[in-house]
Amino acid sequence: MPGIRSTSIRAALFAIPISLTVLATAVAPADATAHRPNASLTCRGKGVDPDARVRYRTQTVIHAPLHIIWKAQTDVERWPSWQTAVTTAQRLDHGPFRPGSAFHWTTPIPPNPHTPATGLDITSTVRQVKPGSCIRWTGPAVGEGLRIDGVHVWNFTKVRNGVLVSTEETHTGPQVDANVPAATEILRQGLEAWLHDLKTAAEAHDRV
Repeated sequence: MPGIRSTSIRAALFAIPISLTVLATAVAPADATAHRPNASLTCRGKGVDPDARVRYRTQTVIHAPLHIIWKAQTDVERWPSWQTAVTTAQRLDHGPFRPGSAFHWTTPIPPNPHTPATGLDITSTVRQVKPGSCIRWTGPAVGEGLRIDGVHVWNFTKVRNGVLVSTEETHTGPQVDANVPAATEILRQGLEAWLHDLKTAAEAHDRV
């Protein structure tokens, strides 16, 4: 679903520090750009949910070749090796990453004053993809007492000395709509952490 770990919004949880995306590291905002509801990313003409109240967009420049970044992002079953908050990840089909490809992944949620420790069970389906350029996937994230429906778009643009990776995600559901500012902050933390981990993994691979 996107993304996702950003999906770590749970029923009335909204004590922001407990998000799974807080990860044990404080991740600074990515290079430039954030939360632009009027400048949605697209993949093959399709974007995030235009009616969602919870949304976030950000980007960073990764100093590594595009093929390394693309491989890391689409080799779903290896996500746990470089994404701090991904516990398990499994492709539900085989072959190239393409429209209709689906994957199931899980991520833990720490306990908080409102809900016990639990986990998010996420099934994402690729809707649009342009190899080396963009991906759009959708899907539900289900946890104890909550369901989040997400739409996640990724864009990859070659720039001098690297690749500009941009991402935008929207969440809908009763729990997130109950506290939009808190849900948006949790989503922000998740997307910034994902970009941070992707950047770290891709740049380390390129130095090998």
